[in-house]
Amino acid sequence: MIKIKYLTGIHALNLTCKLDTCGDWHSKSINWNHPDIRESNDSVLKDYGIEEDRKVKYLDCSKKYNVANHIRALLDMLLIGNYGYAQGMKEDYICNEKYTDEIFNQVLKLKNENNWYEINNFMKKEYKTK
Repeated sequence: MIKIKYLTGIHALNLTCKLDTCGDWHSKSINWNHPDIRESNDSVLKDYGIEEDRKVKYLDCSKKYNVANHIRALLDMLLIGNYGYAQGMKEDYICNEKYTDEIFNQVLKLKNENNWYEINNFMKKEYKTK
């Protein structure tokens, strides 16, 4: 598997992606001087949900970036325990039931993480009886 550096977290959530999701809408209030850049091989999710070679108007316009789609950005937030920013995942950021099974399949990959208990509780709050 190829290692990919990619933009994620709240930064990626505030950009459009190829999914039919809402994302966030506060891009101008984000600190773009310190973007959340990660390495794909450092995660159990590997290259899932990473869109390649994208222009990001808030970063160096002469470069192209690999950017997490909205689902991957939210999953990365869960992995680092950033539940506050991820709150509203289902209703505010994903806004589309057609991705629920895909999200749950990816979340299950996180079951061996140290913060699985917190991730599981977060998902129960977001998705209720699902």
